[in-house]
Amino acid sequence: MHKYLLAGVSAFAIALTSSAYAQELMFPKGEGAFSWDSLQAFADAHKDLSGQKLTIWGPWREGGDQEMFESVIAYFEDATGVDVEYGSSENYEQQAQIDAAAGSPANITILPQPGLLADMASKGYLVPLGDATKQFVLDNHAAGESFVSLGTYKDAQGNPQFYAVPYKSDLKSLVWYSPDNFADAGYEVPQTFEDLQALTEKMVADGNTPWCIGLGSGGATGWPATDWVEDIMLRLHAPEDYDAWVSNDLKFNDPKVVEALDLFGWFAKDDKKVAGGVAAVGTTDFRESPLGLFTVPPQCFMHHQASFIPTFFGEGVELGTDADFFYFPAFAGKDLGRPVLGAGTLATITKDSPAARAFIDFLGTPISNEIWMAQSGFLSTLKSANVETYSNETLKGEGQILLEATTFRFDGSDLMPGAVGAGSMWTGMVDFVGGKSAQEVADAIQASWDAIK
Repeated sequence: MHKYLLAGVSAFAIALTSSAYAQELMFPKGEGAFSWDSLQAFADAHKDLSGQKLTIWGPWREGGDQEMFESVIAYFEDATGVDVEYGSSENYEQQAQIDAAAGSPANITILPQPGLLADMASKGYLVPLGDATKQFVLDNHAAGESFVSLGTYKDAQGNPQFYAVPYKSDLKSLVWYSPDNFADAGYEVPQTFEDLQALTEKMVADGNTPWCIGLGSGGATGWPATDWVEDIMLRLHAPEDYDAWVSNDLKFNDPKVVEALDLFGWFAKDDKKVAGGVAAVGTTDFRESPLGLFTVPPQCFMHHQASFIPTFFGEGVELGTDADFFYFPAFAGKDLGRPVLGAGTLATITKDSPAARAFIDFLGTPISNEIWMAQSGFLSTLKSANVETYSNETLKGEGQILLEATTFRFDGSDLMPGAVGAGSMWTGMVDFVGGKSAQEVADAIQASWDAIK
């Protein structure tokens, strides 16, 4: 088993930055709750690959995620005898495009931007994965239809093809809270959106502040509100409406979008519902916003944010005890299932080979997910992956929400043109909490979209 760490201006056209080294298996085969049978079955089906080379280009870099991904690769190497070279760089997205355009891509390219992958597919840079792989994702991933849609793009001739499989998901549809504070006040975790609104109103009636909301993020100020609006869109309207909104087939100032903005305003534009009052929403840094959950007395009781936010809870806050989360619930009165907003990475073939096909197959095995699940920062939508391998109860609970999802949609602002999703939408959210109406803000964002067409 050999692995090479690649980095630089062109991933696979320059000298290696380190010599080969053996990668030991992190978890001994046969021990623990891992699905070792899936590894053996995979090995039995791919006996003829020994000695082949495989190059992978992805987003994970030294200092954490790269090392964890390499621990997964080690099991692929062990099962197949393939030598894998993994590389990344600070500008990995641009480098992936440069290498593809130059005709020197990695065999496997993993990226977290479906929009970028769609662009690469339209230029002929991606290799179709075929109907069997498409069917596997449909049948074996939670919200499989959503992930098939997420990995389907038009080829150079304009024909839709399936190009990308999900691997490593992120979860945004969460509300964080303090179990002790809920228990002391007699509050229960809401099961529906109607319950969430009723709880918000009850907290106000009790003289408590329900929410901490902070949109501050330097040059990216406003982005936390986009997650709110995206989550609400998925709870008010059909997934098809969400997709049309992201592509601008449903205009940003359509009544459906204005309705979602106004519902976010129901939470964020009421002095009694947000810590510090409405004036603080646009100026409070998103990293500081959740700290109000843990003050004595609490400045707020709930905080809507993605699975990464515990990083900013501060020292001494123990997950599962001092802080916990619940699913941002769906409306009971609407037939929209359990939608989940998230993000994640998608694996594609950019230079075909038997080893590349085998690696795509490997990502569909439970063991390829479980090895990283047992460490940190990895959530899986693969239904056959054993949730008991998650390294802690927080990850296990988040993973369960993903498995129960009926619809999964990628962060909408990340799919929109940068001038909108990372521009006018951010500033529009600040304008909205600053006093402008939902219609005014939606009209302005749509105008910015029209200006770049």
